[in-house]
Amino acid sequence: MGSRVLVSACAVLGVVLSGCAEFPDEHNRPFAEQPSLAPQAGPQPSFESEAPPSESPGAPNPQPPPQASGCEDPDPAVITTCLDPVGAIAVLPDGQSALVGERSTGRVLRVQKGTEPVELARIPVDASSGGGLTGLALSPTYHEDELFYAYVTTSSDNQVVRVASGDRPKPVLTGIPKGSTGNAGALLDDGKGALLVATGNAGSPGNAADPSSLAGKLLRIDGFGNSAEGNPQQNSPVVTSGLTEPTGICGTSALNMFWVTDRSSGRDALYQVKFGQPLGNPAWTWADRPGVSGCAADPSTVIVALRDAAALYTLHPAPDGSFTGQPTKVLENRYGRFATATLAPDGLVWLGTTNRDGGRPVPSDDRVLRLEPPTGGTAGKD
Repeated sequence: MGSRVLVSACAVLGVVLSGCAEFPDEHNRPFAEQPSLAPQAGPQPSFESEAPPSESPGAPNPQPPPQASGCEDPDPAVITTCLDPVGAIAVLPDGQSALVGERSTGRVLRVQKGTEPVELARIPVDASSGGGLTGLALSPTYHEDELFYAYVTTSSDNQVVRVASGDRPKPVLTGIPKGSTGNAGALLDDGKGALLVATGNAGSPGNAADPSSLAGKLLRIDGFGNSAEGNPQQNSPVVTSGLTEPTGICGTSALNMFWVTDRSSGRDALYQVKFGQPLGNPAWTWADRPGVSGCAADPSTVIVALRDAAALYTLHPAPDGSFTGQPTKVLENRYGRFATATLAPDGLVWLGTTNRDGGRPVPSDDRVLRLEPPTGGTAGKD
């Protein structure tokens, strides 16, 4: 199989890459030598409990990735190395390059395979209490203005800032409460000309329940920080509330199906978001709190990055938001702690690690990776 890095394919994952994203013809897929996210274990238990399924005993282990030497990493999935812990990734329209934000330094870099990272901005951040730079999104009109947005924690609050390469960041939404916890946030271009902003509750569930507070909410804003056209309540950016410490937003614009990953004191959770409705019960929960981070989604799969469990978790949603088949844990302990996951226009998944922040870093950490998503037939229900 040449240099392809494989993981065991004992479980069939069932992803059909379709929907609003454009995916290349199989013969034209770039970086065909990328490893896939095939599962490492055999069939999983029934999709019933809050805790994630465990790996099947005796399942074969994948071959370990090639060993790095300093910042040189021979693993073909690795795009760039020797970063500070990654806080966010936004893939550029070409699918070959991306913007990467470092959580604690506030640096935003443009990265591409085979080239040195280029620093585009250095945003002042306060990385204490889970804050820092935790969200990135391209402008909805990036092909015209090359602007991007970042979710950052400052000395006084959490903010959304707009950045032009080489220019000073300009705040567009300020006054998001800051607290001793609950400062993480996330951004996503919703595909309809607006930005989705997930905000933490700043350590207080009361903030999330307070309609006058921007904390603990999912907001939908325009490029100037105002309530976006078409929001459920005119002149209000809030589309739902009840979040604690959101770590990722993902979804399929064409289906109007969006997901948010969230951490709380009792569990980690994945929510399906319905604009104008309360957050409701989670679509899936992890009672063992594996540290859900970013997520990537197409119409048939949601991939959740796990920080503390050092793995990815794949789930298969039905049109009504319920799940079909069985969830699968993949890439466990292969690249360490994942901080973010993003689906590129060509269907590949970009991942960032956070091993230098409480993990077991290898010499080339922290890294940005690009991988083929899970492939295979459709998993059936028990």
